Amino acid sequence: MARQKDLMSRLADAGEEAFARMAGSQTTTRVVESIGSMRERMDDLQRKVRGIDELEKRVAKLEKEVAALSKPKTTRAKSTSGTTARKTSSSRTSARSQTPKKTP
Repeated sequence: MARQKDLMSRLADAGEEAFARMAGSQTTTRVVESIGSMRERMDDLQRKVRGIDELEKRVAKLEKEVAALSKPKTTRAKSTSGTTARKTSSSRTSARSQTPKKTP
């Protein structure tokens, strides 16, 4: 049992020494800084993605509105041409009424 305790304490000491060396290493410092900056970048990316979702919803809504507005345009064009025809015929009628009638 004493032998196992000695082995466990050796392993614990070796682990502590390894952690101490890693904590003092410049590489470890760079890795920790990189992880921190990566977290900030991920947060920024998530905010942007949320913004894209909102923009997609707005675009879909606008596309529906454009589609709704473009459908009645074709019916308006027909009624507009009918209005133009009526104006032409009414202007002819008014021109006829202004000319004196010939009597035979």
